[in-house]
Amino acid sequence: MAEDKKLRRRPRSDGQRNREHLLNVAKTAFTAGEIDIPLDEVARRAGVGIGTLYRHFPNRDALIEAVYRIELDRLADAAPVLATQHPPVEALRAWMRLFVDYIAAKQVIAPALNGLVGGTSALYAQSGIVLQGAIDTLVAAAVASGDLNAEIEPIDLLRALAGVSNFSAGPGWETSAKRLIDILIAGSRASCL
Repeated sequence: MAEDKKLRRRPRSDGQRNREHLLNVAKTAFTAGEIDIPLDEVARRAGVGIGTLYRHFPNRDALIEAVYRIELDRLADAAPVLATQHPPVEALRAWMRLFVDYIAAKQVIAPALNGLVGGTSALYAQSGIVLQGAIDTLVAAAVASGDLNAEIEPIDLLRALAGVSNFSAGPGWETSAKRLIDILIAGSRASCL
């Protein structure tokens, strides 16, 4: 019985803060190009001991995967929030802008992700499911409101943005991709198709 309680215990608030801080420090390092940053340096920058880092992330792969997942979760969690704060088509536009930011972060940590021992297949498959669910909901609301044509396929919008990000060759591609969002939405309007 005592063992069951121990398994169900919520993480201590200081432990949760340490975990979040470690993730932020690692993300900052990865996005600054420090893909091979030593784990003890991540712990040092976070102001915690190496044991604390290993308690949360047993190895480098676990830390890299957690950084990626937190970005994915932020994007997925944004969809319902945006849907309550904006009209449907504007919620979709705002989410698509966040998607561009997510792709930019993913590109920066891609070298680290590609080094994961088990590969990225399962990780990327899960992200596809999460992203599809978020955009499906936003597009459905925009179609129901009459803002978008019912023939629009949500996956086509994601493909267009992912394609632009894969084509990116230098600084500033995010600005161009965000302009493309306006073009995609304008071309998806109920009156355009």
